[in-house]
Amino acid sequence: MRLLQQHIEALIFTAEQGITMDEIQSCLKAVYGWELTRDEIRDNISQLQEKYRADEFSFELAEIAGGFEFLTKKEFHVAVHTLLQIKEKKKLSTAAMETLAIIAYKQPVSKPEIEQIRGVNCDYSIQKLLEKELIVIEGKSDGPGRPLLYGTSKNFMDHFGLKNVRDLPKLKDLHIPENEIGTPAENMEPVTDSGQSGIAEE
Repeated sequence: MRLLQQHIEALIFTAEQGITMDEIQSCLKAVYGWELTRDEIRDNISQLQEKYRADEFSFELAEIAGGFEFLTKKEFHVAVHTLLQIKEKKKLSTAAMETLAIIAYKQPVSKPEIEQIRGVNCDYSIQKLLEKELIVIEGKSDGPGRPLLYGTSKNFMDHFGLKNVRDLPKLKDLHIPENEIGTPAENMEPVTDSGQSGIAEE
């Protein structure tokens, strides 16, 4: 059983979620034919846990819900969380960015209104923006079916360095590509204090 502890370490490191002792046992048996007991696996995991308790490591080996996984130590949570926020912002698709822009300038706005401007279904984009906490549900419209109304969140302000929605640039001052989708920029203005946008209605 050469490098047993390193094999266990590699399996825990690679697993997307916590890996159980039974899964480690089954994997090593399937690959190497090793007949490991749970006590042997537990002993090696305990040694790894002791190793990563040292201050030189920024992460630790934790047991959660019957599985084992590497987690960042609490002293580094803020830095890691900030990095994840930056990476999440960068991962927005073009469709999500278009949807977010419409919500920012026309909030509070319903999904049917967004889809009328973009000309395509916006279910997925709205869901992703909600997951990333860049938009929030602000209530329901008084229109037919009373659809949900969406607006930007505090996270949106933090992400883009805005104090309030009035700090959004006027779209008529931005360069708009020829293949622009939706309402012409000259008809769109930032949101007013009342929460209503200056977008001209067709």
